[in-house]
Amino acid sequence: MIDQRIADLGGWRGEVLAQVRQLIHEAAPGVVEEWKWRGTPVWSLGGILCTGESYKAAVKLTFLKGASLPDPARLFNASLDGNARRAIDIHEGDALDADAFRALIRAAVELNAMGSRSKGARQRAS
Repeated sequence: MIDQRIADLGGWRGEVLAQVRQLIHEAAPGVVEEWKWRGTPVWSLGGILCTGESYKAAVKLTFLKGASLPDPARLFNASLDGNARRAIDIHEGDALDADAFRALIRAAVELNAMGSRSKGARQRAS
């Protein structure tokens, strides 16, 4: 379904979504792709890493635990006021720093893994 979404979008939005998808797979081998919430691509590994929504003027990558992630390259440029989520809005002509984005994905994977280890420890202690 994500392949079809990329094809349907075409143009710069399809190119951006395809690029982001490739970078996610490079940074997180074994990532699971899902199609949720009436047509939103979702990438998960040990929990949701990010979603990829397409709007007329932007492709929005929302990290559900973005507020807890290091972002030294300052990729997050949207949804900055929330307690948990952060997003990257990519507009036509914008260049995404591929290395910084892969690092952000790897940090999201590690955060999910830490959460899973914490849950496992709490369950064993009960």
